[in-house]
Amino acid sequence: MKIRKELWFGFILMGIIVAAAGAMVLSVDKMSNGHYGLLMLSLVVVAIMLGFPTAFTLMGMGIIFTFFAYHSGDQTVGGAVRQTLDLMVQRAFSVMSNDVLISIPLFVFMGYLVERANLIEKLFRSLHLALARVPGSLAVATLVTCTVFATATGIVGAVVTLMGLLALPQMLKGGYDTRLAAGAITAGGCLGILIPPSVLLIVYGATAGVSVVKLYAGAFFPGLMLAGLYIVYVILMAKLKPAWAPPLSAEQRIVPLPEPLLKVGARAGASALAGLLAALKGRNNQGVPTGYLLRQLGIALLPALLFVAVAVLSYPSPRDASVDADTPSELVQLGAGSQVQESGTGLAEPSGGLSEPPAEDSGGLAEPPKDGEDSGGLAEPPGSDGAAAEPKAEGVAEPGAASSPADTTAAAADAGAGSGYWIGVGVGALALAVFYALLSYARLEIFKMLLSSFFPLVVLILFVLGSIVFGLATPTEAAAVGAFGGFLLAAAYRQLTFNVVKESVFLTAKTSAMVCWLFVGSAIFSAAFALLGGQELVEQWVLGMNLSKTEFLILSQVIIFILGWPLEWTEIIVIFMPIFIPLLDNFGVDPLFFGLLVALNLQTAFLSPPVAMSAFYLKGVAPKHVTLNQIFAGMLPFMGIQIVAIVLLYWFPEIGLWLPSVLYN
Repeated sequence: MKIRKELWFGFILMGIIVAAAGAMVLSVDKMSNGHYGLLMLSLVVVAIMLGFPTAFTLMGMGIIFTFFAYHSGDQTVGGAVRQTLDLMVQRAFSVMSNDVLISIPLFVFMGYLVERANLIEKLFRSLHLALARVPGSLAVATLVTCTVFATATGIVGAVVTLMGLLALPQMLKGGYDTRLAAGAITAGGCLGILIPPSVLLIVYGATAGVSVVKLYAGAFFPGLMLAGLYIVYVILMAKLKPAWAPPLSAEQRIVPLPEPLLKVGARAGASALAGLLAALKGRNNQGVPTGYLLRQLGIALLPALLFVAVAVLSYPSPRDASVDADTPSELVQLGAGSQVQESGTGLAEPSGGLSEPPAEDSGGLAEPPKDGEDSGGLAEPPGSDGAAAEPKAEGVAEPGAASSPADTTAAAADAGAGSGYWIGVGVGALALAVFYALLSYARLEIFKMLLSSFFPLVVLILFVLGSIVFGLATPTEAAAVGAFGGFLLAAAYRQLTFNVVKESVFLTAKTSAMVCWLFVGSAIFSAAFALLGGQELVEQWVLGMNLSKTEFLILSQVIIFILGWPLEWTEIIVIFMPIFIPLLDNFGVDPLFFGLLVALNLQTAFLSPPVAMSAFYLKGVAPKHVTLNQIFAGMLPFMGIQIVAIVLLYWFPEIGLWLPSVLYN
């Protein structure tokens, strides 16, 4: 029997793990509980690589070694069994009481509903026509489609499978290199586990005790950066090797125009705005309803209406300007505030501020007036005379007299918006003018296709992410909004049938049960590992190496990168993150920043053989002449890009930490 190369790789890796565990056992005179913990860890990895279910492997090994840890002391067999079962129940209950996990089934349900709304075909068609002039336009459109759709669904297998059915045949028909086409689909489909709303970030946040909201805000720009690097690579390859990504033919660029527009003399390259305005004059619209032309004109004017609305809503109000005017721009002397208003409503501010008491009365607290003396009510504080001169300090600017509210409002109205606002309006107006100068009838049809496919998904994503990032909703509440939005999208595209809902609910329950069992198994396993002292042994080993912060980060990311070859991201997070997280404080590493590095690194778990699930998803729907080795070869450059992205994030941490710091600090 001939064994495939992937299996040889797996067997060799398992042999290395078993040999390392055997060497550890033979190298010590007496096995401590910590050594048994490391032995448990190696056995778990080997069992998972052999194909045993991850969750139940973790629970089984955890229970067996927990019993061993309790029974290794003076505990009887019955007492050890009782303590083991108590620990199992406590850890399972603590996992199930985590409110953040409620968002997982809701996000997954949203993804399955959006997937079944059949938006991806329209999205890919509109994007590849819109990007027709870009080198490697089909591959670039594939990456953009994968980015948007993976973000909306977060389901890697669904995105890779659908794009394999839709984009791969078109790229192969267009003469694209098989490796480049396969790499673009597999790499683009994996972006769903990085760009929010991502289930991976929820699992990491629950495991590491990091705010999911901050993780979502931090992962946004690294995800876009990685997608941008993919696109730049494809464009460069199309430029350097045109045979790998030939440009679209004239036949593939044709955009069919609707019959009513052809009746009014529309041509693909003619100006749409001028043509629609001319057709509305009365003579050129014979046989075409005026309402239809008005609808087309309204669609064409949507960018202009949006621009006007944004400009009006962002214009600073007089109240904002008056608040800015009242805010002192320099240091002022204490007590040199505004004068008392002679007339006005509300409470008046004392004019003289605080002043020293008279010298002759400096004996401490003054006695209260005696009986019969006229106290005159509450006495004015010393120095409160309106004519009292305000003290001046050298080098400190003294504010002028306070202006009345009417004067402040008038000054704010005269000041108006700042130069930054008008520069923004000018740039936007220029971009709008260029847009309408280039808006032909063909581009208008592409814009209409984008309105029906691209923008609904973008609006859904922005609503979900915006409500989380800006603190309007918790991740669970935003996930509920997203699930409702998925319902609306499926209904709008007439795909909301009983079978669709039933399949979505079933797949959601299946995925959520898998994740929850993984959490339970991970909790039991990590408790057993800590109970045996494995965590302490690992910490002593790492600290004994005297690593710097940079060396520790490199070591940890290399270990995670290697673990991504035989294991999936779920197993890496639930098994190994509880080992890495306690070490972060010793090296001064922010768990949020570490999570972003891990999320970028775990992209390789879907692209690295032999457990490269994206490759197997694509192979299942690819033509027969596309081999698994070609798919693996196509994924390798994108794995290199992922490493470049990790290095860039390490060199420039602000890529991931700037947005959380702005929003939450």
